[in-house]
Amino acid sequence: MVKKMAVIGVGSTLIGIGINGFIIPFHLINGGFLGISLLLNYLWGFKAGLTFIFLNIPVYMFALKSDPLYFVNGLIGAIISGFMIELFMPLNGTIHLPIISSVILGAVFIGTGVGVMLRNHISPGGMDLLALLLSKWSKINVGVIIFALDVFVIISGLLVLQDAKLFYSLLIISIVGLLATLITSFRSVQFYTK
Repeated sequence: MVKKMAVIGVGSTLIGIGINGFIIPFHLINGGFLGISLLLNYLWGFKAGLTFIFLNIPVYMFALKSDPLYFVNGLIGAIISGFMIELFMPLNGTIHLPIISSVILGAVFIGTGVGVMLRNHISPGGMDLLALLLSKWSKINVGVIIFALDVFVIISGLLVLQDAKLFYSLLIISIVGLLATLITSFRSVQFYTK
């Protein structure tokens, strides 16, 4: 349990820093429920972290029926991730980088946070939890499933906001998906003693 909470703490902190320090200042979005939360934040001023938690409720119910362990991990992961997004909100506007540098750094923070959590079968919630469940049933790598869902959210954001800079969001989800795939694909190193 201590290891699980440490992983959730580290992963959620990286996500909170990546979102607030690098993504929100340029009004970009990530994929999944986090991307939808950011869209609602930009359109109507909804708090991104709290919206993220509320959007997760239907997925929690689905996970509870299909796999109680994923439900517990997803619930804890989403609540702490949502809290960290709100906690690191003061970072918004404090880091001044060109948009491409901000996109890359933000995606690396988010992708590493998501990947570390998924590797330990802990979801940051939302579509990542849904992707974990789909991956378990389909045997398709969870990073690939996340990428497909994220592309759908980005295209929806482009249609709603009609802002060309949202194309940078495609780079964000590509890096996040790549990192999540890499981190969840590495086999654990085993040391054998004679």
